[in-house]
This record gives sequence, structure tokens and C-alpha cells, in this order.
Amino acid sequence: MTKASDSHLSQTDLLTWRLQENPILRPTIVAVLKLDKEPDWDRLVLAVDRGTRAVKEFRSRLVGVPLGLAPPRWVPDPEFELSWHLRRGAAGYTSDSVLEFAAVEAMTAFDLGRPLWRSTLLTGADGASALVLTVHHSLTDGVSGVRILAEMCDLDRAGTDRSGPSESSPVNAGGSSGTTPWQRISGPLRAVPRGLFHPLRSARGGAALAASVARLIRPVTSTLSPVMTERGTGRGLSVFDIPAEPLHRVANAAHCTMNDAFLTAVLLGLRAYHGRHDARLCQLRVTMPISLRTATDRLGGNRITLTRFLLPVDITEPAEMMRAVDTAVEAQRHERAIPFSGAVAAVLNRVPIRFIADMLEHVDFVASNVPGSPVPLYLAGARIDRVYAFSPTLGASFNITLTTHAGRCCLGINADTAAVPDLADLTDCLAAGFDTVLRLGIEKSENSDRVRDTP
Repeated sequence: MTKASDSHLSQTDLLTWRLQENPILRPTIVAVLKLDKEPDWDRLVLAVDRGTRAVKEFRSRLVGVPLGLAPPRWVPDPEFELSWHLRRGAAGYTSDSVLEFAAVEAMTAFDLGRPLWRSTLLTGADGASALVLTVHHSLTDGVSGVRILAEMCDLDRAGTDRSGPSESSPVNAGGSSGTTPWQRISGPLRAVPRGLFHPLRSARGGAALAASVARLIRPVTSTLSPVMTERGTGRGLSVFDIPAEPLHRVANAAHCTMNDAFLTAVLLGLRAYHGRHDARLCQLRVTMPISLRTATDRLGGNRITLTRFLLPVDITEPAEMMRAVDTAVEAQRHERAIPFSGAVAAVLNRVPIRFIADMLEHVDFVASNVPGSPVPLYLAGARIDRVYAFSPTLGASFNITLTTHAGRCCLGINADTAAVPDLADLTDCLAAGFDTVLRLGIEKSENSDRVRDTP
């Protein structure tokens, strides 16, 4: 049974909610699902309806507490109407126009009198479609978003009859075998907290904890990039994708994580991008979400903490850079304040949003790695071929989010157009950075072959 206090925003969600006071920090998540065909509309309506029933906030609106004595609380919307949130766009969309539409969604504020999400189905001239999902970050984080998507999906085109599900119980989204999509994809997601976060054995050491909190919230007064310095409210989106298995293989060979390989590729791309602008770099500052979510946490809300730290850019050898990245990330994972993200958020909720903006607007970029489904998923009869997530920039020059889906790494870039007016060039450089990292695996394989061939 839900406690009354559960309807109030947590301190972490409240901080996310407050970011909208500054449009540059606007906490909007946009996801684009590329589908191989147009989904059956009636089935899509039922699927989205099912997803909204899995998370009560998707049918609720936020209501403030008098005098601000407590965080706003979620109240069921008595006028909720699914058709206000699920819409059908005109036909004839291209890949470019889908991204243009999604960019406008990222820049458009929510109607605060209604639930904070919307979705639009766009159909292309070739019959392929895209579902654009727009969600306020206070509703969900990336890992929870994957779980919510699983509630809406099937494991095959035919789908499963779900007539008469209980609104208060988990929806059985399974195929004929009785296995649900969430059960099929939850194995990789259960590993997220273990892979990204190592809990403290003890909360002792108050001085060390205080120092750790200070490091997490300390002001940053300068941007390290000499190129990506401006900030504005315009947003541009771009995408590319690579196979997931080779990136895993490269990371494993270097005794690093896939997240390390991801960050290394981004750094190599940024070094090349700054080279095009005749600028040299030693370090860049990144904001990285660290997931605290467990398999038993309820859907919705945020179970993340944001950590800001420096990464090296001037290391010549990519493999050596990856190991340096691994060292830097490991230091952040072991920060004493990480498990106390709610307490850190409570501290930040006591200061003006301008102070928080000063902390975030000098970050060079945001990088997020979201494990998705390892198996194909179907939405209302259409196969989901790609899942691109465009997470908010949070005051940085751009956000790059890697979402794995059915063996592909889908990269979504959400760029501040004032900081990155040449997004196509940045995208080319980032894609080249991934190519460089993937070549490490090819070179290692070739070197191994040479060793075996030596008499």
C-alpha cells in the first residue's frame, strides 16, 4: 500500500524539478524509437495506456504545498485523457525531420497542469515509423525508462493478449512462453548497480564524508574547453550507432568496462573536434550519472546521482587513455557521498537555482550509458530497430547518451546550439572516436595472429 509521504517528490526528484526554473538546465528527456513499420494504432494506444498504469505519476500532476513547507506532491489527474498525451503526426517524415521534431520537443516546456509527458507517432513515406517520447526527468531516470518501455512491449509481432490486467499489479508483457520482456532484459539491468556503484561497508568517517559531499557540490568557475563555451536554450540532435559486441570485446581486452570504452571514444572525438578549431586540450570536465537503482525499486522517479570530474584528453595511445579513464571513473564510484545522493540533493535544494546553474554550466559535456534490451522488442506489431535517448544537457555543451538495444549501441547527441553550432562536425568527430576505439580490437586480433604464425 502506498504511503501518503510517497506522493511527495523525493529530494532528488525535487532538485530535478527545480532545474526547469532555468531554461538552459531544462530537464527534458526525449527518446526516439525507430520502428520497422507503422504500428497498429489501436494496439499502440493499449500499450501506452498499460505503460502509464505501471507508473502512477504518468497519470498524475504535481501540486505545490502551501508556503513551500514540503516538496510538491503527485495528485491523480481527475481529467486525465490519454489522447492529450499520445498523438499522431502527419505522414511523410524523414530521418532528418524526425530529429528536427524531437529537437523541438526537447525545447518545449510542459503544461504543468497536466502529467509531464507526451508522445507522438511519426510515419515515414517508406512505411517505417518513429515514436517520439518526451518525459520530464522528475518522472524517471534512464534505467527506469527502459523498464517502463518493457511494460509496453512484446517479444514478437503477434504480441500477447493482456485483457483485464490489474492496475495495481505488474503487467504481464510476455510472449507465448510466459516470459515477459522485463524478465528477459532485467538480468543486464540488475548488474547496473554492481557495475556502476559499490556501496560503502560503513558510514563511519564523518570528516571524510563531509569532504566527499563538498567535492560533489563544489562550484566550478571556468569551462575547460576553449571552444564550447557559450550556453543558450537552442537544441540540436544527431545520432549514429555501432555494434555492441566489438566495444565490449575491446573493453574486456583492456580490463576495463564498456563505460570506459564509451568515454574514451567520446574523448578521442572531442580531441579531434577541438583540433579542427585549432585548440589543444589537456582535460575536460564531464557530468556522469551513477545509477543507484536496484531491481526491487519501484518504477518511476530518479535513483541516480550526478558526479562531475576531470578526464584526460592528451594521452596519445587510446588503450592507455582508456585505462586512465577507468582510474578516474573508479575514484568517482567510490566517493563516500555517492550513496547519500538524497542528502546531497537536500543541501542543493536549499540554495538558489543560480548557484546550481553556476555549478553545471561550466561542465564540458554529459555522458550517460543506459543498458537496454539485449533481445528484439516489438511495439504494437512493429519491431523496434533503434532506441535513441536524448538526455538533457543540464547546462553542459552537449549530452551524449549510449543506449544498448538488441546488439547495437545507439548514440544520441543533444547539443546546445550556442556551444556547438557545427553539430555535424562534432558528430563526425565522435563517430571517428568510436572507430578508433573499435580498431583496438582489430589490431589486437591481428597481433595475436602474428604471434601464432611466428615459427
